[in-house]
Amino acid sequence: MNPVMIRRCTWLAWLLAAGTALAQPAAFAERYSAVPASADGIGKRYMGREISAVMGWQGAAWLEREERDREERTDLLLAALALQPGMVVADIGAGTGYLSRRLATAVMPGGKVWAVDVQPEMISLLQAGAKRLGLTQIEARLGAVDDVRLPAASVDLAVMVDVYHELAHPYEVMASVLKALKPGGRVVFVEYKAEDPRVPIKPLHKMSEAQIKREAAVFALDWERTVSTLPWQHVVVFRKRG
Repeated sequence: MNPVMIRRCTWLAWLLAAGTALAQPAAFAERYSAVPASADGIGKRYMGREISAVMGWQGAAWLEREERDREERTDLLLAALALQPGMVVADIGAGTGYLSRRLATAVMPGGKVWAVDVQPEMISLLQAGAKRLGLTQIEARLGAVDDVRLPAASVDLAVMVDVYHELAHPYEVMASVLKALKPGGRVVFVEYKAEDPRVPIKPLHKMSEAQIKREAAVFALDWERTVSTLPWQHVVVFRKRG
């Protein structure tokens, strides 16, 4: 199924929760602005971009499509993450656990994967996949739309694959990610390249490297490197100060 069509699926629970920002006028006005919703957006602007609509659990099959490894070169992503045994990794917006399952083997022995999603249906699919493969090092966590709900200073690396541009509360989620990171921990944005018109994704579902850096700059993060060897995506790596 076409990814753009899937990303237009209705996710009522997310949008209802996103509305809580409207109930807090001061905070909303400080960070966000309301705009007429585009075909692929939610009518909410943050740091110069409209936040995109999200992909609901109804699109789970697309996350597990056979051609995904070839199209996105997940092997190159895993190499870029420089995972080590014993690491604690948070897969934010884990969906069905496609990436979590691959992370799990790379951090063993002794490692752990927090697989975070806000949709209970995705959590169920994720847990079933991990159980089927005996990946007990994966722990699924139901997050909130504004909080990843992970223990403070517990995570060595947090990764968001094609997720950040869909966050209805990007500032609040990032603040919770920073809280969960250990000092010196890394956060990795994996986003479709807005600079490349050949990437077959609608514009609102892409982010430029410059925009990613702009939004990360409001936090205690230092840019470490950008990996551009993936066919469709940037891998932009930041490290938490201290």
